[in-house]
Amino acid sequence: MVLDRPNPLGMSVDGPVLDMKLRSGVGRLPIPVLHGLTLGELAKMAVGEGWLPGASSIDLKVVPCKDYTHSTRYALPVAPSPNLRSMKAIYLYPSLCYFEGTTASVGRGTDVPFLVYGHPLMKARGFSFTPRSVPGAKNPPLRDKRCNGVDLREVDDEAAIDGGVDLSYIIDAYNSMTQGKSRFFNSFFDKLIGNTKIRPMIEAGRSADEIKATWRDEVAQFKKLRSRYLLYPEQ
Repeated sequence: MVLDRPNPLGMSVDGPVLDMKLRSGVGRLPIPVLHGLTLGELAKMAVGEGWLPGASSIDLKVVPCKDYTHSTRYALPVAPSPNLRSMKAIYLYPSLCYFEGTTASVGRGTDVPFLVYGHPLMKARGFSFTPRSVPGAKNPPLRDKRCNGVDLREVDDEAAIDGGVDLSYIIDAYNSMTQGKSRFFNSFFDKLIGNTKIRPMIEAGRSADEIKATWRDEVAQFKKLRSRYLLYPEQ
């Protein structure tokens, strides 16, 4: 039985569908980064598509939410992580989480995690931050190192939502590195984004829009599949 709850990102479907060769603790099902489903709907899909062992014998019951739609702007009453402290950070998370697969910082160890990004070797642009050991981030990346970076606290919430999976931030950081580009990405990046083709495209200088276009067809196919399992209206 699933007691369903709203998905604060349930209005968005975007990103590459997970290549199951990269199946891991950060990605287990062949779905996009932003799947636009509640946990109840996702459970229905996992059972209906036979993605779970013994799926045909699972007697699944979903208790739905009242008065919820996929366009609802639902503010989480409790932070899902000590490093996701605001709805803006949650809206930006699908675009910024990939920094965890790089040598850059996304603000862990500061007062504004997932609202900034930076690296000591990025070009200086008038904003900097220094990660420290704090509760919830005792040993953050680039601890005690001054990072040149970008402040995203003024990004409009709706713009962040509409951006979906926006790789422009990662691309900007990579292109702004004065040295160390060859070590910027690590293997965790591919697992986070669920695809081995994205990183080479960034390194080759492809734009965020060009890269997004490469997963457009699979997102369209997933939306058709998703429609079979929706419990709530889109509007």
